[in-house]
Amino acid sequence: MASFLDNARTRGVKQVPWLDRLEDFSDIFYRKTKVFLPHIARLCLVSTFLEDGIRMWFQWHEQRAYMDATWNMGYFLSTIFVILNLFGQIIPCIMILLRKRVGIACGVLCGIVAMQTIAYQILWDVQFLMRNLALAGGLLLLLAESRAEQGKTSFGAGLPSVGDGKNAENWLQLTGRVLLVAMFATLLHFEMSVSNVIQVLVGSLLIALVTIGYKTKLSAFILVLWLGFWNVYLNCFWTIPANRPMRDFLKYDFFQTQSVIGGLLLIVSMGGGKISVDNRKKDW
Repeated sequence: MASFLDNARTRGVKQVPWLDRLEDFSDIFYRKTKVFLPHIARLCLVSTFLEDGIRMWFQWHEQRAYMDATWNMGYFLSTIFVILNLFGQIIPCIMILLRKRVGIACGVLCGIVAMQTIAYQILWDVQFLMRNLALAGGLLLLLAESRAEQGKTSFGAGLPSVGDGKNAENWLQLTGRVLLVAMFATLLHFEMSVSNVIQVLVGSLLIALVTIGYKTKLSAFILVLWLGFWNVYLNCFWTIPANRPMRDFLKYDFFQTQSVIGGLLLIVSMGGGKISVDNRKKDW
């Protein structure tokens, strides 16, 4: 058994030249952008909430009428719903960008995601549900990044254990990674064509690598490029006239995808954390 483990470890440290070059490139990218990369990641991550909050203002009457017609809530409750979505998204986004009470802001935005999932009846729509889970994963990563930055030693007040705080932070990163890649399940279309098969295979491989935390920064960086390309290509809402409903659908998809890109940029910035293959490799 010991001989098997020794052989496995020996194989695990073998170098793959082209992979090493890619990893070196991602490290250079991180070193040159580490000062402002977390800021860009945060802005991307909250972009869908900012866009949705602003949309609530400009489509106040339409949103209120929709909630009244769907749930028969009446004028007052429908107005309360729109107000909650307006201020419950814009204010936490500003708090996150200013790095003020990030934990509370992330909690409020997670609540908004849960409320919209029920209110807009998308709980059983797999595509929308996956995207909302990806948003929640991005927020968990943001919370983990904020805790690491602030150097907190407890997950909450009255829990002064350093070990417990670090452990909670590591589990936040793992859960955030797993939820974040749910977005990619909505982008994989299993059709029998050469280009699509390649896309599915490459996408699935990168998703798996980010999930288990192997070559985490490199895998997340490639996913950022891949998802960014498809986002601009598929969700180019700016090419649609403003009076067509399709523009709103594409805009919604575009900014949700931008939020997932923000989460991936946080992974590029933070790495896989303690609960990852990358961290286990250090013990080999």
